[in-house]
Amino acid sequence: MSYPLLSQISSPEQIKYFSLDSLKLLATEIRQKIIDVMAVNGGHLASNLGIVELIIALHHVFDSPGDKFVFDVSHQSYPHKLLTGRYHRFDQIRKFKGLCGFCNPKESKHDHFYAGHAGTALSLGLGVAKNRDINKRKEHVLPIIGDATLTCGLTLEALNNIPRDLRDFIVVLNDNEMSISENVGAMKYILSRFFNHPRSNKIYNELESLLSKFPGLGIQLAKQGHKLKESLKNLFSTAPFFEQFHLDYVGPINGHDISKLILVFEALKNNPHPVLLHILTVKGQGMQTATLNPVSWHGCKPFDKQTEKFLTTSSQVSFPQVFGKHILEMAKNDPSLIAVTPAMLAGSCLQEFMKAFPERCLDVGIAEGHAVTFCGGIAYGKKMKVVCSIYATFLQRAFDNLFHDVCLQELPVVFAIDRAGISGPDGSTHHGIYDISFLNVMPNMVICQPRNAQLLKELLESAFSWGLPTAIRYPNMATEETDAALKTRSLGIGEIVVTGSKLAIIAVGHMCYTAIKVREILLPYGIDATIVDPIFLKPLDQDLLYSILTKHTYIVTLEEHSINGGFASIFNQFIVRNKFYQLQVLNLGIPEAFIEQGSYQDLMQSLNLSPKAIAEQIKKEFFSFSEQLNPPSYDYRSFSKY
Repeated sequence: MSYPLLSQISSPEQIKYFSLDSLKLLATEIRQKIIDVMAVNGGHLASNLGIVELIIALHHVFDSPGDKFVFDVSHQSYPHKLLTGRYHRFDQIRKFKGLCGFCNPKESKHDHFYAGHAGTALSLGLGVAKNRDINKRKEHVLPIIGDATLTCGLTLEALNNIPRDLRDFIVVLNDNEMSISENVGAMKYILSRFFNHPRSNKIYNELESLLSKFPGLGIQLAKQGHKLKESLKNLFSTAPFFEQFHLDYVGPINGHDISKLILVFEALKNNPHPVLLHILTVKGQGMQTATLNPVSWHGCKPFDKQTEKFLTTSSQVSFPQVFGKHILEMAKNDPSLIAVTPAMLAGSCLQEFMKAFPERCLDVGIAEGHAVTFCGGIAYGKKMKVVCSIYATFLQRAFDNLFHDVCLQELPVVFAIDRAGISGPDGSTHHGIYDISFLNVMPNMVICQPRNAQLLKELLESAFSWGLPTAIRYPNMATEETDAALKTRSLGIGEIVVTGSKLAIIAVGHMCYTAIKVREILLPYGIDATIVDPIFLKPLDQDLLYSILTKHTYIVTLEEHSINGGFASIFNQFIVRNKFYQLQVLNLGIPEAFIEQGSYQDLMQSLNLSPKAIAEQIKKEFFSFSEQLNPPSYDYRSFSKY
C-alpha cells in the first residue's frame, strides 16, 4: 500500500495545516502502516491501532517537542514515531540497530524518556512541569496514561502530589477497556459533558467568583453552588475521584473523533488548573480481528495479513508454556497451591489455570510490589504453597517488598521468574539480565535455573520441600519436552553434563546447550571441555565445584545475565574464598551496558556470545596451538542427546 500523506511527513508541524478530511485519511494510512509492519516484525498492535486519532490530535494542537508528551509504558507510541520523522525507518522497528519499540530519546528529540514499565508518566510529567516552572519556561506537559496505569501504585503516589495551581498540565487518560452500560453510560456522558466541558467549567469558575463578592453572604453562596455541582457529580460521574487530587475532570469523550479531540484540546490549552481528559478508545480499532481479541493482538507475533493468522515460528514448546501447563497440573493435585501474577496472565501462560481455578489464580494488575507482598501474606503460616509468576524485568520494581515481606519473614514463596535473559525485540527496558544480582544479596534466598523443560518441572515440584524463598529463572525460548519421569531435586546439587579434561565450562541454564556447541567447535583442536550445569546459583554445589576446580586448569563461566552481579561474581567470590589461585578464569556474559533491541541471534552475536565467538575467545585466552595435538575426528551428532 502507498502512503501519500504519511510518507511526506518529516515533522509533526506539517499536520497543523491539514484539513479534517486529510487528518482522517492520515489516520487510515497510519493504521495500515502499523498493520503492514507488524505483520512482518511483530510488536504491539492493538494498543497502537487504538490511539491513532489521539496522537494526531495532540500533534495538531500542541507543539512537540517544546510541549512535552510523556508516554506511560510507551508501547503505544508507534503513531507518534510515524509523525515525528521516523516513517522511513519504521520498517526496522524492534529490529537490531533499528527503531526501539518504545520511546527512546536517542532516536528523536520528540521522545523525552526511555519508557517500558507502566506507572511512570505522571511522576515524570510532574517533575518536568516543576522543572519548567522553576526555570520559567512556557510549555505544556501532557502525561499520556492508560486505564491500567491506575492499578499501579506509583501513579497513585503521583496523584497525591499534584498541586492545584499547576498550569498547562493535561493528563490524558486513554481508557480502552472500560465497558459502560448504555443506560448509565448515556446519563454519565451527558452530565459529564455539561459539568466538565471546559466552557462550563469556565462559566462555573466565573460564577463562583462573582457570588463570592457579595457582601456577607458571598462566600457562603459560592460554597453552596460548589456543593450542588459536586452532589450531582457524585451521583452520575467519576469526576470527584480525580478532582480530590486537584484535577479538573473532562470527559469521557470519543477518542476516535478527531474533530472533537482537537476542539477539546484547544479549549484546555489555557486552563488555569491541571486537567484530566478521559477519552474512550477501542483496542485494535480498524482491524476487527484485533478488536475482538485485544489480548492476543496486544503484543502480536508476525502474521499473514490476508488470513490474519499468526505465522508458526516453532513446533517446540517454550519455557513459559511448560511452566503454565505444569503449574496447572500441580494445582489439580494440590488445593493449597496458589499463583499470583501482576498483569502478566497471558504472557506467563496462566490463562488455563485461571479458567480452572479462578479463586487460586490471582491477577493483581500492574502492581509488582503489591504482588510480592500479597504473596507474603498468603504464605503466612506456611500452609499455602504460593507461586509468584513475574517477569525478571518487573521483579526489579519489587526489591524492597521481596526483602521485607518475604525474605525477612522467612516465607517460602516460589518466584517463577519469566523472561530471564535477553528479551530480544523489546529492548533495554525488558531484558531480564539484572535479577541475580539483587536476589543473591537476600539471606536464605534460593536461586536456580533449569536448562530444559524437564528440569523446570522438577524444580517446580521440589521447590516447596526446601522451605525457603526460591527464585526459578527461565527464558522465553523454545525447549524440548519429554515424558520422562520426574525426580525430586535436592537443594544445591548441580550436574556434570559432559565430562572432558583441562577446560571446564560452567554454563547457567539454557546456556549449557551453547556450551555443548562450543565444545564441538573446540574438539578438532584437541580441546575436550567438561560442561557443568550448576542448576543452583545459590546455594552453590560446593562439592561439585571443588571436584571440577581441582581437576581443571581453565574455567569459563557462561551466562545470559550481567557479569557484574551475576553468576560470574558469585563464582569468582567462591574461588577467592577457597584460594583456588592456580586457576585461569574467563567470565562470559552480558557486559555493563544497556542492551538495545534486536533478534535474539543478532544480540547474542553482537555480545560475542554465539558458540563460534565464545570458542574464539577461549582459544585466544587460554591456548597456544603450537602445543595442541593434531585435531582428531569426531562425530558431532553424538552430543545431541545433551
